[in-house]
Amino acid sequence: MDIRIEPHRLSGAMTPPPSKSMAHRMIISAALSSGTSTIRNVAFSQDIEATLRCMETLGAHWERLAEDTVRITGIGRGSPESFSELPHFDCGESGSTLRFLIPIALAVAGGGVFTGHGRLMERPQKPYFDLFDQRGISYHQENGVLTVQGRLTPGDYQLAGNVSSQFFTGLLFALPLLDGPSTVVSTTALESADYITMTINAMRSAQVTVAAQWGQRRFQVLSMPYQAFDGTVEADWSQAGFWYAANFLSNQVELWGLNPRSAQGDMVVSDLYWKLAKPGEVGIDVSGCPDLLPPLAVMAAIRQGTTRFMNAARLRIKESDRLATTAALLNTLGGQAEEGPDSLTVHGVSAFSGGTVDGANDHRIVMAAAIAATRSTSPVTILGAEAVNKSYPSFWDEYKRLGGVFIVL
Repeated sequence: MDIRIEPHRLSGAMTPPPSKSMAHRMIISAALSSGTSTIRNVAFSQDIEATLRCMETLGAHWERLAEDTVRITGIGRGSPESFSELPHFDCGESGSTLRFLIPIALAVAGGGVFTGHGRLMERPQKPYFDLFDQRGISYHQENGVLTVQGRLTPGDYQLAGNVSSQFFTGLLFALPLLDGPSTVVSTTALESADYITMTINAMRSAQVTVAAQWGQRRFQVLSMPYQAFDGTVEADWSQAGFWYAANFLSNQVELWGLNPRSAQGDMVVSDLYWKLAKPGEVGIDVSGCPDLLPPLAVMAAIRQGTTRFMNAARLRIKESDRLATTAALLNTLGGQAEEGPDSLTVHGVSAFSGGTVDGANDHRIVMAAAIAATRSTSPVTILGAEAVNKSYPSFWDEYKRLGGVFIVL
């Protein structure tokens, strides 16, 4: 689906969609419990549907009670002996689903066969593979299919924390299912540590505790059952970033429903908004908030001064090479941006000039382009605008409700 947007200011009040990151975690916690849980304020995006589908493959049952509510009957600890063959998991394009499920599948089913779409299966899994080599767990990846097989056992797990916090989350979810205590230690500084806090909070909802020693980058996990619970997913600070960018570009969008005490690391967008509002040279480390780069880059493009986004190498292995596609987005629309190996430098201009943006099958590139169109002197055409369904399926409805003007080509 391609869309042409006529430049028009947005205005009105809105609540950002539910946190996709927290919904993944709450769904998994519920699916690993031995009872029935109800989770409210869930956006059934493609990524969330992937996690529901994969937990169903492990034996959980779920039903959609309302537009934003899901009831999940969990599997408890599971038993590898109950699986006659390795289960097959279709993870869609969800990196969270894939990385969270790999150790869970080992604990519950003795492994699994994992597939995905887009660039998902190109994402590195080396931290897991290094652990598997140490523990005698077999793995094989070929032609976009990853097969892992073996028994996850209690003990000490050491892995690098500068690749992705998702590896830590996967282990933390799986280890309570084993028959003894375990520890997880990061051998490097932890990037995106706030996502681990979100995992610990979701597990706590299911009465599973993790003893976090942050100074030592150490997490202690006991063998204990997940308990059923009722919960509500809070609003998503990651998606709120696009509406912050809209306001930076002189729109008037009033944001409601965000938790000012959230564990979501992307809450930092509220501080970065004001940092970018001041003229001059600005440097921003995005290692802890990589998903914010596209909306932050749109803000940076329409400010007085040069902005350098640093420690951004991980963005090259997202749905697109997001350093390259963000630079292309800005330059196509009349901005000035240059990518480095792990950085993006943006020079401010007074306005965007319009043009045609390749959405690159990347939901965040598409949404960033839509926001940029509100401060353009000519129409903006976005190719592949349906990519928003990955994380924010109501985005175009919200955009139109706030006054956006576009046609589907």
